Amino acid sequence: MNEFWTLIKYLVLGLIQGFTEPIPISSSGHLVIIRDLFGVVADGLSFEILVNIGSLIAVLIIYRKDIIRLIQNGLLYITKKEDSAKEDFRFIVFLVIATIPTGILGLLFEDVISEELSGVATVGYTLLITGVALWIIRNLRGKKHDGDLTVKDAVVIGLAQAVSLIPGISRSGATIVAAMLLGMKQDTALRFSFLLYIPVSLGIAILSVTDIIRDPEFDTLMIPYAIAFMASIIASYFALKWFINIMRRGNLKYFAYYCFIVGFLVILFL
Repeated sequence: MNEFWTLIKYLVLGLIQGFTEPIPISSSGHLVIIRDLFGVVADGLSFEILVNIGSLIAVLIIYRKDIIRLIQNGLLYITKKEDSAKEDFRFIVFLVIATIPTGILGLLFEDVISEELSGVATVGYTLLITGVALWIIRNLRGKKHDGDLTVKDAVVIGLAQAVSLIPGISRSGATIVAAMLLGMKQDTALRFSFLLYIPVSLGIAILSVTDIIRDPEFDTLMIPYAIAFMASIIASYFALKWFINIMRRGNLKYFAYYCFIVGFLVILFL
């Protein structure tokens, strides 16, 4: 019976992380809330790593055509300086630039964030901040396409992503809010946000291989981890598809409402 409930626990955590990762309501914040509310603990760092890899795989599947095009045109521009490939090459450069702030600030403040800012009370307030940010951009319709991006845009979005290291600040929400405040079209903001997720998540996965290998819980929890991993892939895939449609219809205000409600409930009762 204990083994059954362990499987259910990791299935639920995998589904929650997977579903909340692509949409602007903070996956890390929801995991903190669920663990506090139900006394659920996912032992070992491997769980966090694996479910994030699951979300990464979903993003890679959905944006596979963009990724292939960027790689092909990036190489084409480097080798042959084809003008038709320049826009995609610049897009790649901006993704690299936007990745740097997250890496630097993550290394500098990782301990502070994990020790001082990972409590459930913090999540309540940061969800309110996420809600306010989403409310501000709910009616924005920018004009910038992929070819109109600048180094400044990349740096600002990178800093926004770095802020989302704090639980309760949505990564997708922070980057999309920053992008739309900079005047990007919704499609461009969405694409840049999720393509930016790839190098950051991939870097964390590569650097964390040794953590998985050394995790004392990995052998005993291999099956629950695998279930959570598969659940996160499936949930992230459908959540991202759903979110893309919502962005096209301009219904971000509903995510703001959700963040306000959950944030206030957390502050009042947890």
